[in-house]
Amino acid sequence: MNLLVDLGNSRLKWAQQAPGLWRTQAAVLEGNISSLLDDLWRDVAVPDQLVVCSVSAPQRLQALEQWAQTRWSVKPRIVRTQAEQLGVKNLYRQPQQLGADRWVALIGARGLTASAACVVDGGTAVTVDALSADGEFLGGAVFPGLRLLRNSLVQGTAAIPATEGDAGDCLARSTADGVAAGTLFGLVGAVDRLIEECRRTLGESMMVFLTGGDAPALAARLRAAHTPVPDLVLKGLARIADSI
Repeated sequence: MNLLVDLGNSRLKWAQQAPGLWRTQAAVLEGNISSLLDDLWRDVAVPDQLVVCSVSAPQRLQALEQWAQTRWSVKPRIVRTQAEQLGVKNLYRQPQQLGADRWVALIGARGLTASAACVVDGGTAVTVDALSADGEFLGGAVFPGLRLLRNSLVQGTAAIPATEGDAGDCLARSTADGVAAGTLFGLVGAVDRLIEECRRTLGESMMVFLTGGDAPALAARLRAAHTPVPDLVLKGLARIADSI
């Protein structure tokens, strides 16, 4: 059994993979990660392979590696961004600077289609990445996700409180609702525009894959046709694990 792990900024996601088995789970990252893993993975069988993609703080990744070696005597395989891997070519000027989660998501998308694709990941940061039909990662945009957008308003102003609002109507009648709606509608508008820009380069046959923790909130408002793939990074890790 392979254990595939996506260690993000705010969430831990993992999948158990074996013939006939694909089980995914997720948890919020909070507190001591060793204690969290003791609780979350108490009943998980010792994996044959532990493959990890991380954009989290280095100390979190180190704690996960130490936990796996102490509890299971398994050394994790940490995925690093490559210049080329599994049909995807990285056209970043400095390929290693591309986030590992973005790289793995592109590998996941390539496993789902041979046509051009736009990968939208609505996580702590939102990324919109372009993948050509030839498998070339042409580049992408990065900007703050919903939580960061809302926190920036609270932290950068004196009169906006840290209060949850209703994002249902952009004609909001309270400040909290205005922040909730403005950030959501603004974010969706930006994503729609970036998808449009990708389509100009990649053509009308381009597929759009939507993933990440805020994907459901974005999906409800996006005008662009898209395919939700909540476990896209884990699917990319599965391709990598199978190739090892």
